[in-house]
Amino acid sequence: MNQLKKRSWRGLWPLANWASVLIIVAVTFGAGYALRWGCAPHAPEQAAAPAGAAATAPARADQPIWYCSMHPHIRQPKPGRCPICGMELELLGKQGRQASLRGISFSESAKSLMDVETAPVERRFVTATLRMVGKIDYDETRLAYITAWVPGRIDRLFVDYTGVNVKKGDHMVELYSPELIDTQKALLEELRGAEALRQTNVALVRERLRLWGLTPEQIQQIEKTGKVVDRTTIFAPRGGIVIRKHVQQGEYVKTGERIYTIADLSQVWVKLDAYESDLAWIRPGQGVEFTTVAYPGETFSGWISFIDPILNQATRTVKVRVTAANPQGKLKPEMFVKAVVRAEVAAAGKVMDKALAGKWMCRHHPDVVKDAAGECDRCGWPLETTESLGYASADPARAEKPLVIPASAVLKTGTRAVVYVAVDGAEKPTYEGREILLGPRAGEYYLVRAGLEEGQRVVTRGNFKIDSALQIQAKPSMMMPDGGAAPGGHEHGGPGPAKPAETPEMARPAELPAPFKQRLHAVTAAAAGAKKAIAAEDLPEARAAFAAVEKAVSDADAEAAELKGHPRMMWAELSMRLKNDGVEGKQAKTLEEAQRVAESLAKNIALLADSLGLGREHAPAPGQKPAANKEEPGHEHHQ
Repeated sequence: MNQLKKRSWRGLWPLANWASVLIIVAVTFGAGYALRWGCAPHAPEQAAAPAGAAATAPARADQPIWYCSMHPHIRQPKPGRCPICGMELELLGKQGRQASLRGISFSESAKSLMDVETAPVERRFVTATLRMVGKIDYDETRLAYITAWVPGRIDRLFVDYTGVNVKKGDHMVELYSPELIDTQKALLEELRGAEALRQTNVALVRERLRLWGLTPEQIQQIEKTGKVVDRTTIFAPRGGIVIRKHVQQGEYVKTGERIYTIADLSQVWVKLDAYESDLAWIRPGQGVEFTTVAYPGETFSGWISFIDPILNQATRTVKVRVTAANPQGKLKPEMFVKAVVRAEVAAAGKVMDKALAGKWMCRHHPDVVKDAAGECDRCGWPLETTESLGYASADPARAEKPLVIPASAVLKTGTRAVVYVAVDGAEKPTYEGREILLGPRAGEYYLVRAGLEEGQRVVTRGNFKIDSALQIQAKPSMMMPDGGAAPGGHEHGGPGPAKPAETPEMARPAELPAPFKQRLHAVTAAAAGAKKAIAAEDLPEARAAFAAVEKAVSDADAEAAELKGHPRMMWAELSMRLKNDGVEGKQAKTLEEAQRVAESLAKNIALLADSLGLGREHAPAPGQKPAANKEEPGHEHHQ
């Protein structure tokens, strides 16, 4: 029996060892987790708290939290130092009280360690430097074709290989044509005919021979000698390089069939590939500089003569054609080139060029530029003002400067972006996130369409660290535009401040001032107009409705001075978002773009109703009976 017991314990002993190991691992992991998150051990009374209270209020709403600026996940209920970097912990503030939905403050030492730098939002002319690559090609307008003007047999090709440089008037082809012989005989017979018919018929036959390629000298020689020429010679219509030989000696050709192709290389085309993002600064008539591998250190120049209207879907580029003079013949077709376009940018995306300011230009032949209205000398089309083609006004010195910020300040999220603005007058370095509308990029700057004002300072270095700190606190940021949840600040998707216990004041927002509430109804009414216009696919009406949204929000801003606390903070956030919707919507160029903005507007209107209580403004207070719901004019309920 004792031996049986010993055997049983021997069988259970490995299981006991494994259980001990698991318990040790669990305790070690729990201790590490507590150190990792900076949590203090739970007090006995906290462990005994009801389960419901622990789920809704893990900490007292008035309990301060101390955290590390460099490692915001380190938190504890008393002062101390960060166990990771040794920095003094900072007071986060009482939970549930936020001065700004997107604001965050740091100590001077934390700012220094984060290496935060700022730059002003300013109005200035900026230069967009566009770099493109491409290759040289023939100028299609300078190609000439030698064709057979009369059917016959090629008896001789004087140029029997491509690449030969010929001059205008050089003999190229000797052609035997029976039809040409018959026409010459008819000419001689008409010359011997009656005087009355001679003048008319002779002129007709002469014209036929001329159209068949005979020169006036050849026709006179036939009339003088009275002999028929059985062969005719075709001459080069212009000088250039023979780039193609279409037939062989001895072949029969039909009328109009090509024999040679000649290219005049004294002027060439340079076909460049421009990225989508660069198209905003490319204009017909702009000057271009380019280099080739064949001639290092030598710079050639030309001007933009055509911009392809179709985008290459595979490369996401557009062909830009540059016309360049080539008097010495250095530029040869198929050479690779690197090109640079420098565009000086004014407000509204206009490009400044002193040489073209106030001029009139042909859209199809940008080299035709005149001082007044008229017609193109080459195609006869009416000239257009250079301003209508995207250039600045007649006086570049008086052109409006664009509002710009450094590109390094932008955390881009599509057409909108997040920047961090330094808050003036704060006791500690404080930064506030702004969602703005960007224009195109011009060099090292972005043009700003809406969301910033001249004189503000934006963070150009350290903005990702600020954004990360906001994410950890579950505030709106680039990666989490709505924070942990809705901007009310009651739910969190990460280790941010604990959710405070909900009070009647939080469940039922404070009553809004009547004038401000009326302005909000005007905002929702304008948004409803935009929705209706989009549903009707009426783009002009939709633009007008979005403009009405922007104006209604600005009017509400004028009445928002009396707001305090949570409503003031929420309106600052919603005003920013709704203005961006209005500006972007009124500038929409396509119905699809307007529909996308309308979706953003609908979300922000729903958030407006929920955050400021528009959808619940007639709800009874706790303990009261429901009152009759009288909908105010322009008010919409949001579910």
